[in-house]
Amino acid sequence: MLTRIVRMTFQPEKVADFLAIFQDSENKIRNMPGCRHLELWQDADLPHVYCTHSRWDSATDLNNYRHSALFGQVWPATKALFAAPPLAFSVYPAGQDSSSPALPTT
Repeated sequence: MLTRIVRMTFQPEKVADFLAIFQDSENKIRNMPGCRHLELWQDADLPHVYCTHSRWDSATDLNNYRHSALFGQVWPATKALFAAPPLAFSVYPAGQDSSSPALPTT
């Protein structure tokens, strides 16, 4: 299981526009093959900063979404609202990446 987190800083006056985009697309994203979870987080101290947290069966599933027509609509519209570049990263639970052996335990 791959977890993807994308931290996005929006122009404060564009937050409502982003929320409308997210609301319109969240169920479509959740229905993409391999997507097991999607939620939106708002920063506790900076109300114009949001993170998407999603879980995917594999990196291939995430990349298939990232190359889909849906992503091609959602990401450019979202990106136009940024006040700063996004920070995105993908992680596996420690020792769970199928391409590497489990970490030793002591």
